[in-house]
Amino acid sequence: MSLQITPSISLDAREFEEHFVRASGPGGQNVNKVASAVQLRFDVPRSSLPSEVKQRLTAMAGSRITADGVLVIEAREYRTQGQNREAARARLVELIRRAAVRPKSRRKTKPTKAAKERRLDGKRRRSETKRARRVDE
Repeated sequence: MSLQITPSISLDAREFEEHFVRASGPGGQNVNKVASAVQLRFDVPRSSLPSEVKQRLTAMAGSRITADGVLVIEAREYRTQGQNREAARARLVELIRRAAVRPKSRRKTKPTKAAKERRLDGKRRRSETKRARRVDE
């Protein structure tokens, strides 16, 4: 089984691990017995993603990435393993999709001559206003 991220990027299910742990919070007796929370671990450096996507993913992950470069996603919002598994996978897919988008490069621009003139004119007017307020000594 594989996860389709973009038309050109897909992940094999062997590239990430899912561990089930007991969830905290409400759920009555169920919460103490059933390991319904999912901890998804994705090893970014050893994945099949393109290198530039790996770099952006590592930068975007922030505190969710370990020192070894393993991305950890936890899902515990639902009361069933299946729903939490789907939620964790959906978050992984969304994060990789955002990392796959190349940011637009900034184009250097210069202010127009008219804009420079307007700025200087405003400065001159302000200077005149302040000069008129001054008390001659």
